[in-house]
Amino acid sequence: MGDEIPVIPPGPALRNKAELLERLRKIEGQVRGLQRMVEEDRYCVDILIQLAAVRAALNRVALHLLESHTRGCVASAIRRGEGDQAVAELMEVLDRMMKSGSL
Repeated sequence: MGDEIPVIPPGPALRNKAELLERLRKIEGQVRGLQRMVEEDRYCVDILIQLAAVRAALNRVALHLLESHTRGCVASAIRRGEGDQAVAELMEVLDRMMKSGSL
């Protein structure tokens, strides 16, 4: 049952796909900048500060997706009477995010 992929109409996260992709492209640029910093033997503290910025940017993307999923997919599942499964899945994602330090 946990391996099934639910077919759900596109939620707000998918409607904001262009915005999400733009955020991810910016993060990709930041990561490339980190690679250059390492290649150029830049000061460790400067690299660590940039690493923190990348993490923060990824966390903002994750939070945006989490909000969109909750307002779209989870709310829709609740309206269809499938709220228990959607909330259980949401709680599992939140648990993983907390364990990884994303929340």
